[in-house]
Parts: sequence; C-alpha cells; structure tokens
Amino acid sequence: MSKHDADGDPDPKKPGKKIDKAVYEAELFRLQTELVKLQEWTRATGARIVVIFEGRDAAGKGGTIKRITEYLSPRIARIAALPAPTERERGQWYYQRYIEHLPARGEIVLFDRSWYNRAGVERVMGFCTAQEHTLFLRQTPIFEQMLIDDGIILRKYWFSVSDEEQLNRFKSRRKDPLRRWKLSPMDLESVYRWEDYSRAKDQMMVHTDTPASPWFVVESDIKKHARLNMISHLLGSIDYEEVDPPEVELPKRPILGNYHRPPRELMTYVPDHVATLIGDKENGASLG
Repeated sequence: MSKHDADGDPDPKKPGKKIDKAVYEAELFRLQTELVKLQEWTRATGARIVVIFEGRDAAGKGGTIKRITEYLSPRIARIAALPAPTERERGQWYYQRYIEHLPARGEIVLFDRSWYNRAGVERVMGFCTAQEHTLFLRQTPIFEQMLIDDGIILRKYWFSVSDEEQLNRFKSRRKDPLRRWKLSPMDLESVYRWEDYSRAKDQMMVHTDTPASPWFVVESDIKKHARLNMISHLLGSIDYEEVDPPEVELPKRPILGNYHRPPRELMTYVPDHVATLIGDKENGASLG
C-alpha cells in the first residue's frame, strides 16, 4: 500500500523529529493546567463550549480527549460518544439526537464523533441515501450557524493520519489485550475504502468548512505531537481568563464526643489483595 495522508495526498508531510518524553510530559501538564483554568472560566461565566473530534479510525481522537479531560470535572466537561442510532432515532430529524447532548450554561461537551457521521461512515458504507447526504451538506452550515448565533463556542478538529500509520495502529491494537476492543470490522473495512473516505471527507470540507465554523486539521501520525498541537490551538482560540478560586478555610477538627466505632467484625471489608503482592503473610492469610 502506498503512503497517503488522510486527504489522499500521495506525498504527505513527513514527520520530523519527535518530541522528547520529558518535554512532552511537562508541556502536556502545563496545557492541562490551562484547561482547568478554561473550565473554571466556563463555570463562572456560563459559557457553552462544543468541541468536535473527527477523523479516520485510529487517528488519535480518543487519546487526545483522554488527556483533555484527565483533570477536569465530569460535571462540567463531558464526552458525548453516541452509539448507532436506534430505530426511533432513525425516524427523527437527523440532528435531534445530538441536540440532546449540547451543553447548558457553564458546560463543555467533547463530541467523540458527531453529526459528521453522515458525511463519513454513513456516506461511504451506504447507511444513508444520496438525498439524505446532500441534505446534510446543505443543512449543516445552517445548523452550526444557529448554535453559534445562540452563543455556543464551536470548534471542529479533523485528525489526519496516513494509511501506513493507521494500518500500524490497527496491527498494534490486534495484539494488545487492553486495546483490542477498539478494533471493529468497520475499522478493517475502512482500510479497503481509503479513497472512498478521502472523497467523502473532501466533499464534507467543501460544504462545511465555513468562515464562521472552520475545520482545523491536526496532523496525527505522531500522537504526542497531535495532542499538544490540538490542545494548544483550542486554548489559544478561546478568549478565557483565569478566575480566582474562592477562599477555602479548613475548620478546626472538632473535639471527639462519646462516639464509639462498631467492631470491625461487624463490617465486610474488601480483601487485602495488596498484602499478597508485598509478601505480608499475616494480612494475606486473612483474605480467605
């Protein structure tokens, strides 16, 4: 298989020098600290933020989302990763099931794939009609403009991975018991439909890359670079400010009264599995 990037370019940009692990970890932590500031600004101001993650399978979307949310509150920043539509949802207006997941005041929603399924997998795999696809391309800029006009901050990222790197990641997943679940028959089918996906993506970009709601392409053959580049861009694209946290004073520990803890024998404790690992025979023997 000849090497192409996600746009079908036969001569994609070659990855340069890879970032040092220590530099990556330090910069990632700095960016994650800024993400916490963005979260607190969102909560304080009532802002609503939607971030769309799209791209080919194994392009690095999930790994980037994981780093973004690592230190954020799930009550403020949540992930929307919708399954295949139900029979009832298929009878709704196409965008309806996604609208239910849009943020309320003071919330951030990260869409791990989104309404753009219709422009990609549904189009390529024949899960929608040509008429439905055409209607989607016409309606989506209008739909997104409605979100923006209502005050939602919308950011759209396309993770671009080469066919060679994608195949390497598929092979790695197949051998990894912790990530094998990520590999589906649909993923494998996408290998054979590379150019079909490229054409569908190009058509999507032509119709939905608008001045008000542009697409930002993240080169993701090197995962660590993609994560830092995407997070840095997201933070730089939003005019947030650091919000001073409220002062919290810890109360003095109260003087204990007449409370007596019940005997341990009356409680059911989790067995001390660690004792068996560190060779604590006395506590480990009590596991049974």
